[in-house]
Amino acid sequence: MTTDPIEAASAALARYARVLTIAGSDSGGGAGIQADLKTFAALGCFGTSAITAITAQNTRGVRAIHAVPVAVLAAQIDAVLEDIGTDAVKIGMLHSAETARCVAAAIDRHALRPVVLDPVMIATSGDALIDRDAVQVIVQALLPRATLITPNLDEAALLLGRAIVSVDELEAAADGLLALGAQAVLLKGGHLPGAQVVDVLKSRDGLHRRFSAARIHSRNLHGTGCTLASAVAAQLALGLGLADAVGAAHAYVQQALRQGADVQTGAGNGPLNHGHAPRAMQKIRPGSLR
Repeated sequence: MTTDPIEAASAALARYARVLTIAGSDSGGGAGIQADLKTFAALGCFGTSAITAITAQNTRGVRAIHAVPVAVLAAQIDAVLEDIGTDAVKIGMLHSAETARCVAAAIDRHALRPVVLDPVMIATSGDALIDRDAVQVIVQALLPRATLITPNLDEAALLLGRAIVSVDELEAAADGLLALGAQAVLLKGGHLPGAQVVDVLKSRDGLHRRFSAARIHSRNLHGTGCTLASAVAAQLALGLGLADAVGAAHAYVQQALRQGADVQTGAGNGPLNHGHAPRAMQKIRPGSLR
């Protein structure tokens, strides 16, 4: 028992639900770290960040990528976790194999969980965001360490070595990603044609859900994947189970797309409306601390 009155008072205080994002910076503000932090705030969580790479980009494409030195990346993660801590982690753009290894080591060093991995490999504009060596490291070192991975069809095709061209192939593709070492997969079917968008959630322990929604026709799709993964991480930080967290995140992204569809930001693919229905910061009381 502490005898320090300041420490005793601190122990009785509530704290915010916390989420750490480890991802790249999007200078255009629609994806990456910027989208993650907007999502955490909108869902009532306190967001922290460790930047893996700096990109020069806007709504029309990526102009340049500069990887942050891994020593600096590791220092960012350690600084946040040794002081503020976290209730969930979202991982996004990992530009190089060295960066991916650094993040895997941090997961082990800090026993991080839950971890939502969005294997960001290709931007909405079609620009490559990752080198080839990094893909193998992600498969070997990060898929087994993640609570959930959230690939889109292009990313799943790169990981599996085959294209996914119909809704009927989503189940087998999700099984293939589990076979690669993933603990759970949310495979996003938004790139398939049709009036309905179907996402498939599967896990090694038998969880199986389909999430279907009417397609929202909008040019403002930049950062959709980052936002969904961040929303799942935020919901996990707030205490939801995996299936409920994915369902709540799915609903949030659908509304963010609808509320942002009639806005023009830049000349290309604009962002979602992350702040369409912001929540107050959620406080966790002593005794309910996880």
